[in-house]
Amino acid sequence: MGAKTVIGIVLIIIGIVSLGYQGFTYTTRKKVVDIGPIEATKKEHHTVPLPPILGVIALAGGVVVLATGRSGE
Repeated sequence: MGAKTVIGIVLIIIGIVSLGYQGFTYTTRKKVVDIGPIEATKKEHHTVPLPPILGVIALAGGVVVLATGRSGE
């Protein structure tokens, strides 16, 4: 299995996952109050959207890389 094949497969997987999830969410903790021994924190949820065009580009790129890799063998 050559490097082009692996790159093509990885791009296809990234494209499919990107189209399926359309973004990811992560959580941070923010200190709200810190008075001596008393401390209060707040969880903040952040969402990073992934446009569907990125998934399509990755998927198409992976197919192209696989197709060009196979024709050269």
